[in-house]
Amino acid sequence: MTQPAPAPERGHWSQWFARHRETSLVIVLAITVLATALANPRFLSAQSIRDMALNVSIIALLTVGLTVVMLMRHIDLSISSVVGLSAFLVGDVFTRFPQTPILVAVAVGLLIGLLAGAVNGILVTWGRVPSLVATLSTLYIFRGIDYAWVHGRQINATALPPEMTILGSGDFMGVPYMAVIAGVLLVAVSYYLKNFRGGREFYAIGSNPEGARLAGVDVVRREFTGFLVCGAIAGLAGVLWLARFGTVNASSASGIELQVVAAAVVGSVSIAGGAGSVLGATLGALLLGVMASALVILRVSSFWQLAIQGCLILVAIAADTLLSRAIAAQSLKKREHHG
Repeated sequence: MTQPAPAPERGHWSQWFARHRETSLVIVLAITVLATALANPRFLSAQSIRDMALNVSIIALLTVGLTVVMLMRHIDLSISSVVGLSAFLVGDVFTRFPQTPILVAVAVGLLIGLLAGAVNGILVTWGRVPSLVATLSTLYIFRGIDYAWVHGRQINATALPPEMTILGSGDFMGVPYMAVIAGVLLVAVSYYLKNFRGGREFYAIGSNPEGARLAGVDVVRREFTGFLVCGAIAGLAGVLWLARFGTVNASSASGIELQVVAAAVVGSVSIAGGAGSVLGATLGALLLGVMASALVILRVSSFWQLAIQGCLILVAIAADTLLSRAIAAQSLKKREHHG
């Protein structure tokens, strides 16, 4: 007499949530949009949506680079200073050489970001300085360089060529150019992380640095590359910051590193490394941007924007910790069962 086949094991809630982190973010985002639209229908007007896309684009772009670093258990707090430095230096190039092509300006921004990323990468990988300490230091160093270079000056929109202004305010088939650039980079980096060996190595380092080293991963080179990518994206974001706002000075982009870190954490990028996605981080940026716009539409004090942002970070970290413990407990239970 044949024994009946065992019933399939029901999936644990932690396994479902780990596979559908982005889905949960989309649900929260949809609820936020719906609730705000019911309270004020103007929230979903074409102009309001366009403004939100422009406001979120730079933060979303920066979360792409920061995610690459966070996957390896590191952090880059210097991105705001890199954005500010890149924005002013590119604007200064236009002031001194008005006929500079846009592509050259973008190249200058990328070069500034690469140099900043290289400094961070050297400090962390070869200098063995903890990334939190290293990038907190370069946050002030790069900002100091910015202040020294600016020397009380200011770049105005009148000094920029029309092509630069169009980059910051124009659109392609109704979608702002800045959102298109952020979307293209999001897709490219996400595809690389999932489908190329180099991308998977970022996850391997974050999950188990020593195991990755024993498996043949050049951890030092990969970590250095991650900081280069983050720096280059911050340099590009500086060019877009200049195009978006037109007027920049030594304090431009100050403080946005906290918004970017918040977006990544809310987007389920683990602070312990090895888990998360560029898509999730972008959704986190979008969620925070939508909430900020919703509070403005609903005429709520800006204080609550910071308070809600802080609460979301705490909830995201608590959820990530709970999920990690649940997965570990489930794995131990399975090993004991099969053992």
